[in-house]
Amino acid sequence: MKLFSSLKNFSMARKMTALSMFLCVNALAGFDLAPFQSYVDSVVPGSRFGLSIRSVKSGVELGQIRGSEKFTPASTLKTLTTATALHFLPLDYEPKTEISLLGSIQKNKGMDGYDLKPVFVGTVNVRGEGDPNFSGRYYADPFDALYAMADSIKSLGIDTIRGNLNLDTSYYTGPWKAEHWRKNFYDAWYGAEIAPLNFNDNCTMIRFKPGAKPGDRAIAEIVPDVGYVVLKNELQTVKGRSKRWTWALDPVRPEIVLGGTIGTSIDSNQLVLPVRNPVAYFRAALMHAFKEKGLSYVPDSTVTPGIEIKKFTFSAAPLLSILDEINQRSQNFHAEALFRNLGAQMAGEGSVEGGKAMERKFLAEMGIDSTHFEVWDGCGLSPKNKLLPSTETLLLTKMARHPKGSYYINSFAGPGAGTGSKRQLENPYPWLTRFKTGFIGEAHALVGYVFPMDGDTLALAMYLNDTGKNPDAKLKDVLDTLWTRIVMQTNDSYASLMEMKSLWLSARHIKPFHERLDYFSKAMIGKPYLLAAMGESYLDTIENKPLVNMDSVNCVTYLEHALAMARAADEDSIFNTLQRIRYYKGIIDFAHRKHYMIVDWVNGSKYARVLPLPGDTIIQRTMPKKEFFKAKGITRKRDDEPTDLRYLPYDKAMVLMSRAYEGPFTVVGIAFVAKSEKIDVTHTGFVVLRPGQLPQLRHASSLQKQVVEVPLTDYLESRRGKLPGIVLFEFIPQ
Repeated sequence: MKLFSSLKNFSMARKMTALSMFLCVNALAGFDLAPFQSYVDSVVPGSRFGLSIRSVKSGVELGQIRGSEKFTPASTLKTLTTATALHFLPLDYEPKTEISLLGSIQKNKGMDGYDLKPVFVGTVNVRGEGDPNFSGRYYADPFDALYAMADSIKSLGIDTIRGNLNLDTSYYTGPWKAEHWRKNFYDAWYGAEIAPLNFNDNCTMIRFKPGAKPGDRAIAEIVPDVGYVVLKNELQTVKGRSKRWTWALDPVRPEIVLGGTIGTSIDSNQLVLPVRNPVAYFRAALMHAFKEKGLSYVPDSTVTPGIEIKKFTFSAAPLLSILDEINQRSQNFHAEALFRNLGAQMAGEGSVEGGKAMERKFLAEMGIDSTHFEVWDGCGLSPKNKLLPSTETLLLTKMARHPKGSYYINSFAGPGAGTGSKRQLENPYPWLTRFKTGFIGEAHALVGYVFPMDGDTLALAMYLNDTGKNPDAKLKDVLDTLWTRIVMQTNDSYASLMEMKSLWLSARHIKPFHERLDYFSKAMIGKPYLLAAMGESYLDTIENKPLVNMDSVNCVTYLEHALAMARAADEDSIFNTLQRIRYYKGIIDFAHRKHYMIVDWVNGSKYARVLPLPGDTIIQRTMPKKEFFKAKGITRKRDDEPTDLRYLPYDKAMVLMSRAYEGPFTVVGIAFVAKSEKIDVTHTGFVVLRPGQLPQLRHASSLQKQVVEVPLTDYLESRRGKLPGIVLFEFIPQ
């Protein structure tokens, strides 16, 4: 009989032990948040810190600091505005602007009797539905949409309008100007007034540069100049590099005073400022577009509207583009417009109250307590806005699970992008997070998602309120540092996993399972030995070492990594394959880990099975699992039970392994039986069996401090008198 011939024919039925039925786990995740609070206290003392971390997969809050206290969210309130919009509005939703011609097209003759182009006589009605996108933000020229309106009218064969231009703003009700903002916000571009008809973000730009010599008036211009904003230029040119210019906006009229001084050595500069009465601004811009396109408008109040002879509809950008502007670039103007549009579209009231009504309805449908949000606007500029960190992560979790969840997550910023363009630039894995920033006065915030390598998604919300005199840059840095720490902690195995994927790809041409086992186990020769090489990372508090570790291995993790690569169907399935090998049902926590090599790892899995050998024997041992888990703070409900341990006694093993192998090439597992009754084996590794050669042991050696390959008999000889025997087990292919 050929040596080890039983490798081909042996099979054994077994049942998977369901540990979840008899283990009670005390800890949910390995987040120790005490250092987070200590870090905040030491770097930005006096600031009130709020934090919530929630698993999207389970919905469980994994940790929180003041999660049930109310915080000012600043611009992170936009996550509620955009979530509500995405929930209720179709993906192809676009705010519309309609131009209706109410009247007739009449023939027109000149003074000399020759026919001229026909004239439209009647009312041109322009109805706005709060489109925030008629600007250079979406077009090369901010007038492009207005030019299209003029061209559409001219396409009817006319070049003159005689009658009335009516701007229909009934889509919005209530005050258009946001309330409860700080006074200075209304004079900043980010506090521009909202209207049903908008142009150029309802802002204008003042470009200016020094005059030719000291004492001259500086040169200043309005861009775009539609003849609406009045600029009073009092800026004086002085010698040197003075940058002491000032500006002031009239609270009602579209007037801007530019004053102060600018040095002759200064290049041109610019200011972006909001306009007053945005509907009048839109009218002036539309008249400018008509003129540029050769369309004359002759006001005549005696002309009455007629029947509608033509309607044109214009839209600048769809919902997803609007969400990007709000969540990636934090545009308050777009958020306030969308907030009111929600009310108009879904509640019949285009106002703050209409938007709030839809948000309450959305939260109710999501099963979220709406009283946990105090909403006063759509963008977060009001300091009266409040929310709970724990409820914010619940919102983010619900949206991640939403049918449109991927659109929502992808609308957020990230390191180096959007409002994150200068944030978390030292984050080693910028592609593993998306976030929304927020800042007003003494409130800083950062909310969004982190994508751990275990396949879950984490919803995060961080707030710093009552920040006092702590510098804004330092406050942002604190949030970025803590956020990056979570990204790194939940992806502490990322580099190792990438190494495994690269190694897997290098062997994709190798098909036979045992050749793959040989390839991967051999490739890991030389890896440093480390007893406590792996744990449950952030998913458990007992041993929160990496879930994957190719930097160092112990005897068991060496087997697990090589086997995972050999069994994985593709490089993207390596991680899950490894965790299913390592844990019962692939559930990653200390209680579900296969701690005993033969009892759990071999007998309790579908990845390996013990090989019967000539002359082997069977003994019974009872693993003290209750005692083992109790020492870790885990209560095991099931009583310890005796287990059969089949092994080949030491002397017979020495005889068997001293002979040249006679079968086909293969790689099997080996475990070395312990003398102690409280454990099944003390060490494990691979045995490489080549025809005509002595068996070779490939293992992670604690003595040589690395993975090595040695003759198996040499290792057995070194263990003489200390080793009852060996267990051989075969690995089961995919």
